[in-house]
Amino acid sequence: MRKPTLRLTLCLLAAAAIPAAAADHPLDQLSYQEVWQALEILRDAGRLDSETTFSQLTLSEPAKDVVRAWQEGDEIPRAAYALVRQGEDTFEATVDLNAGEVSSWTPLTGVQPNWSLGEFGAVVGKVLEHPEFIAGLEKRGITDTSFLDCSTIPPGYFGTEEEKGRRLGHVRCSEARGARNTWARQVEGLTAVVDLTAGEVLKVVDDGVAPIPDVDADYDRTTLDHPREIAGPFRLDLPEGVGFDMNGYQVSWQNWSFHLRPDQRTGLVVSLVDYRESPDTNPRSVMYQGQLSEIYVPYMDPAFAWYARNFIDAGEFPAGGLAKPLLRGRDCPEHAVYIDSINTSAQGRPRTVPRTTCIYERETGDPSWRHYEDEQPDSRASRDLVVRTAAVVGNYDYLLDWIFRQDGSIEARVGATGLLEVKATSAVSAIRPAPAAGPVNAAAVDALQAGTPADAHGRFLDRNVIGVNHDHYFSYRLDLDVDGADNRFVADRLVTQELPADHPRRSLWVQEAHAAQTEQDAQLDINLAKPALWRVLSTSRQNAVGYPTSYQLMPGRNANHLFVADDYSLRRAGFIDHHLWVTPYDPDERFAAGDHPTLSEPGMGLPAWTEANRSIADEDLVLWHTVGMHHLPRAEDWPVMPVMWHGFELRPFDFFDRNPALDLP
Repeated sequence: MRKPTLRLTLCLLAAAAIPAAAADHPLDQLSYQEVWQALEILRDAGRLDSETTFSQLTLSEPAKDVVRAWQEGDEIPRAAYALVRQGEDTFEATVDLNAGEVSSWTPLTGVQPNWSLGEFGAVVGKVLEHPEFIAGLEKRGITDTSFLDCSTIPPGYFGTEEEKGRRLGHVRCSEARGARNTWARQVEGLTAVVDLTAGEVLKVVDDGVAPIPDVDADYDRTTLDHPREIAGPFRLDLPEGVGFDMNGYQVSWQNWSFHLRPDQRTGLVVSLVDYRESPDTNPRSVMYQGQLSEIYVPYMDPAFAWYARNFIDAGEFPAGGLAKPLLRGRDCPEHAVYIDSINTSAQGRPRTVPRTTCIYERETGDPSWRHYEDEQPDSRASRDLVVRTAAVVGNYDYLLDWIFRQDGSIEARVGATGLLEVKATSAVSAIRPAPAAGPVNAAAVDALQAGTPADAHGRFLDRNVIGVNHDHYFSYRLDLDVDGADNRFVADRLVTQELPADHPRRSLWVQEAHAAQTEQDAQLDINLAKPALWRVLSTSRQNAVGYPTSYQLMPGRNANHLFVADDYSLRRAGFIDHHLWVTPYDPDERFAAGDHPTLSEPGMGLPAWTEANRSIADEDLVLWHTVGMHHLPRAEDWPVMPVMWHGFELRPFDFFDRNPALDLP
């Protein structure tokens, strides 16, 4: 095994990106030519014309048992999934690339496809000509629309008669003139509701006039008067190259091996995660597949322009691709290796998106383990392998990490950064002078006297600028296969045990293992007053002292939602009701809010699947972990937010006989 040393010079050996080449594994992303092949097959089958558009065109995964049985040299099963739109009709298609045929073509009914790239500009021209919208602009002093940037986005769905059966969008605008960061220059309170199918403006809603903020919200280096001086540069040298091997999209690093697939909807899928204890032993399965399944971001302002901002990000906005290019030497270190993605356009045509995933080793300066005694002081430096993507959805950026450690653990992290979506207000700031103080902040005084302060649903960030309160929820789909697919889920409850009256101690805690039998048994939440360990146990293997081998899902910082039960904002994203769900493996259950959450009815995804309360006893199990955060904006989030990390750890628990990092040099 190569062990590159760390020095204070730079080696650029690993800076190049690995292009999206032809597939050499069943789980590889569709190659550039495979996308074209799928389009040609659809054309030859009479399913493609000049008006056809695509909401999705991506890999259709082979069955799990087929992937497990596949060996290098076998024919590679390859198929594409297409979400095809023809006029008002949408179809789900499977294209068999090996057979050269369309193997399925099914109308999509009862749900709506995700937003396409072209729909972000739908009906904008008619909105800018609508007399009520023009009047709203004029109230705000806008008589020239030359520099307005307007977009059409899917709103939250609330089951009203106006919404039912329609493909609705909300059109809002910003004044782009002279600003790089146009998120701070929205035309506040003016929304046009449009029907995309009919191409009509249904109504214009004006929540009230607020000025376009005249503030400096740019954040690039050219806007800094005095950039910080940092001693440096700080660089690494890898004289023997990187410490991991890549064969296509398959990665081997020390004892770990796994497969990576860039994915247009969810960013990245990590598959076939195995751990080999020594070179002469067989690899042991840990996880068949892990991926971000969904992101939900609801805003907490009752105004019309804000309450419908309930974004189901991965499901509604995959058209442009969730993952965006990483910046060399900034998002990832100079010695990182990069992977490109193949995304598809509204016409289904492939395009290469460079550097959407980076892979690199790091030493944080932390020990893997240590103990000090005078006779035997010892410690081992730790090294990690990081796999990173950067998701971008509108104003928000999310760094999505999978971190493989030498002690057999895997950490998944999400780092929220980017720009706040802000609300303009007539009030200047949170300073509320008495009316006698004059017109310095008269609007704030008026709002306070009316009983509704301007910052009732957020906090001031700058003059006339409020960061609106909101949440972020991330659902991770974790198909754990701990020493095989047949597993058992156990919640180890730590409970207080009272001791006899004559004992010097009065109490202690003990473990009570609860093996979940059905899905509803395993709908669990973090409760610090009632601690529990969540574990997936093998049903076929034990460690040296007789315990079933297992992996623990250990949550990190998290939050509960604060919705009332009948709020549509909760019911459409029901996966946030619990921090943990456990389901029997089903290849058709991949996305926590459902396959098609755009303008969706309540109850899709995990709530619908688990309603049958299926057995999960000694089954092939999938864990769904919800990571939540409440975002109360602060001044330090302006104009661009420092990264805020959340996540969880998959931790070996009796999987090994001893500390697997004992052999570190």
